[in-house]
Amino acid sequence: MSAPASRARARHAPAPAAPPVRTLGRLVDRVRAGAYGPDPARERIALAFTTSQAVRHPGRTRGYRNEVLSLRLAAATGSCAVEPGTLPPGAVDDCVGATVAELLGHPLQPVRVAALDAYLMHVRPHTPEHGARPCPVPGGSPLRRSRARARAVAGLLPAGGLRSVLVVGVVNSLLEELRSRGTGYVPCDLKGGVTEWGERVRTDALAELERCDAVLASGMTLGNGTFQPLLDHAAATGKPLVMFAQTGSAVLPRFLEAGVSAVSAEPYPFFWLDGGSGVVHHYGGAR
Repeated sequence: MSAPASRARARHAPAPAAPPVRTLGRLVDRVRAGAYGPDPARERIALAFTTSQAVRHPGRTRGYRNEVLSLRLAAATGSCAVEPGTLPPGAVDDCVGATVAELLGHPLQPVRVAALDAYLMHVRPHTPEHGARPCPVPGGSPLRRSRARARAVAGLLPAGGLRSVLVVGVVNSLLEELRSRGTGYVPCDLKGGVTEWGERVRTDALAELERCDAVLASGMTLGNGTFQPLLDHAAATGKPLVMFAQTGSAVLPRFLEAGVSAVSAEPYPFFWLDGGSGVVHHYGGAR
């Protein structure tokens, strides 16, 4: 081969793939370095808001509350759930007009996660070009929509061979779906309590990892700092780690080659805000 032809082929050879992102901090470093697109120091948050919700489905004895911080960057909205009432009053004001780079260094973890989610939603939206598969959620009552989403999320787990799934972030519709499939589970949530069926909810997910052969975890683990140990365990053991994400829906797909096996990504507006049909976006997992 002649030298000019060799040089031409080298110029057009694909760049080597970047190594998988294995920590949230490393992902932030890559964003700051411009690895995903525009400089986050030049991208400003135009709108910040919170969404607060309370629900108790008909026929269920227990309800729950949600509170979510959301940040708007161009057409994208990034979100991070928080425990209701814990977000300081000035947090929303801190975000408006700030650059993404500034908010990635904010003292509050939920602000940092929402800013990262907004940026990645802006540069890596949930489209087939970026690996997402649309999964429709039918319209109807909140319970009907909750159950439909639960079926879609549970479908990302391996089809067989699961004795017990660690569910981090208790959603009764999701537990109901696992029960209908005959799949055992260990419910875990920092709030503790009991499930709709009177099962004790564990509060220490790490203590339960060894006796479960798959993990189904909420994106809220990003906001409360409990995601990394789950990721490390999945990467070390090869156990399936499926994330269902309103928090960090654009963040978690970045970990698909580092321990996360599948993501059900649900960006704002969430299924509980509207009675019409909608869509969640799936990455990886069973098809």
